[in-house]
This record gives sequence, structure tokens and C-alpha cells, in this order.
Amino acid sequence: MSTPGEYYRSFPPVSKTYGVACLMTTAAFYLDLYNPENIALFYDDVFKRFQIWRLITNFFFLGPFSFPFAFRLIIIAKYGVSLERGPFDQRTADFVWMLFFGALSLLGMAAVPVLWSPFMGVSLVFMIVYIWGREFPNARISIYGLVSLKGFYLPWAMLALDLIFGNPLKPDILGIVAGHIYYFLTVLHPLAGGKYVFKTPRFVYLLFLFGIIGSPAATTGEQQQGNAAEGIAFRGRSYRLDTHTNAST
Repeated sequence: MSTPGEYYRSFPPVSKTYGVACLMTTAAFYLDLYNPENIALFYDDVFKRFQIWRLITNFFFLGPFSFPFAFRLIIIAKYGVSLERGPFDQRTADFVWMLFFGALSLLGMAAVPVLWSPFMGVSLVFMIVYIWGREFPNARISIYGLVSLKGFYLPWAMLALDLIFGNPLKPDILGIVAGHIYYFLTVLHPLAGGKYVFKTPRFVYLLFLFGIIGSPAATTGEQQQGNAAEGIAFRGRSYRLDTHTNAST
């Protein structure tokens, strides 16, 4: 039986880093180490007071300690890790770019006043759920041991649960939109015969090269660039099982 330390070290680097950062952010809030308003997304402070950090820090606060908070951490630990170990195996830089693109998309949507939220981390986590559901559309999922459904319907089932429990739906919907934009550009458009131009930028590989994220061994740049050149975003079930026909609605 593995120890807690061994279990922790077994997690892939990106999901582990993001999950721990979210946990520490909420823990620091309960220790009164900061005021959440100082890390929230306020565009007036970003552009008028040059508080650029708000564009990043708002994604790490998933709310106070509660059942929804714990559920979001479980999503990162289960579905984020599943993506990182599966379709993004040996493609850590591409996984980082997926999250980075999702964050940029959400920041763009938040610029619209009606779509704005002070903390966009919940939407980023829901984007992970959406991408997982598209990549593993035939995986069987059990909801609280009561309902069994295919992975493709998981984000919609979670959306329905939030509706039933009275939770805000806007963060979930924004996550679905961001996830679909990414999936369309990297999978659906190339599958329809379009040219794959959504390559992971070189600066993301440099983050690994200089050890800013993980280590150089965490990703194989040549293999990832080769996949991009072939127009392939994922190497997962959507391609091996030819399930993209039913999942590309």
C-alpha cells in the first residue's frame, strides 16, 4: 500500500500543481493571509492600476471550503489527471497550452459585463470536464451511484445537478463554451478537413526547457511538434475508437 507521499508524487505535474495551488489559496484565505478582493478579476484595477496579477490569481480561488469546493478539487484530481495521463501523455506542454488557452478565452468572455465573474477558476475546472467528456465519450460514469451515463453527457449532467442544487449556472456554461472552442479548433475543424494551425506556442516549450514548469523530461517537444504537424490534437479514444462521429455535435 502506497504512502500519502507516494500517492501525491504519483500525480502528473500540471494537475497536481493546479490542484495544490487552489487548495493553498483557499487555505490562506481562512488564515486571513489575504483579502479575496486583492486577487479577484477587476479589469479597472488591471488596466488603471496595472495590477496584472489579477489576470492569473483569479483562477486559483475555487471558493471557500465546502462540498462544491471539494467536488472541484476531485474533478481536477480525477478528470484532469485522466487527461494528462491519457490523451496528453508525454504531451505536458500541450496540456498546459489547453489550460492557458481556456484561461485566455474565459478572460475574453469576462470582458463582457454580463459574463463577468470575479473568479473564473470554476469555469476553468468545468472546461476540464467538458474536454474529458469529448475525449472519452463512451466511458461509463456513475453519478452518486444512482445514475450511470456515458462520459459525453457528464458536463450536461453536472450542469443539471447545479440547477437542481441552486448553484450558479453561468460558470459552468462559460467553461463549456471555452472547452468547445478549444475542441473545435484542435479536433473538429481538422477532422472536417481544415488545416490544423492551433499549435502549442514555442514559449510553452521554453517553460519546460528552463524548468519553470516541471522538468524538461516532463514533455517530449519533438513528439508534440510532430503530432501538431500531423494535425492531431489528441491521441485518445476519440481517434482510436473512431467515436468522433457521434461526439462532434
